[in-house]
Amino acid sequence: MEDLPQGYRPNVGVCLINSHNQIFVASRLNVPGAWQMPQGGIEDGEEPKLAAIRELREETGIASAEIIAEVPKWLTYDFPPPVKTKVNRLWGGEWHGQAQKWCVLVCWFLMQLRDDEIEVNLATGEADPEFAEWKWASPEEVVEEAVDYKRPTYEEVMRTFKPYFQGSAISAKCKSAKW
Repeated sequence: MEDLPQGYRPNVGVCLINSHNQIFVASRLNVPGAWQMPQGGIEDGEEPKLAAIRELREETGIASAEIIAEVPKWLTYDFPPPVKTKVNRLWGGEWHGQAQKWCVLVCWFLMQLRDDEIEVNLATGEADPEFAEWKWASPEEVVEEAVDYKRPTYEEVMRTFKPYFQGSAISAKCKSAKW
């Protein structure tokens, strides 16, 4: 992959917005209170945009989103030591952290939901569930509620996609998983 920083796992992130310009975040099952946007690894030979669409579908059940923007460069974050030990064992590598492309949808990619939120299903059966509940949040809440080591990356994602957030996004009520 072009310009991928060495020692970082290739990963995509999705900043999914609804028609009210609120951002989808979900609370991790294994880290209660840790809210994040959907993200995941890029498979060998997979294009980042396709990985973003796949990860969004696997983690949220959402298939009706379209990519409207992409962060132009890889963003990185380093794992804290206990996380690094765990993920290196699980992923079978020696990773410092993750290098991400983001879109609205992530790589990082910015995506916009085309259909109703009824499509959200945190237990799709395509992958092991990662999230307990989800909600729509403002850009400020997304950054404030992220785990410390991801916060600088989330700040950069919000800065990059700021032109796409029209008006003020007010967070919505928390939703439980459908399982």
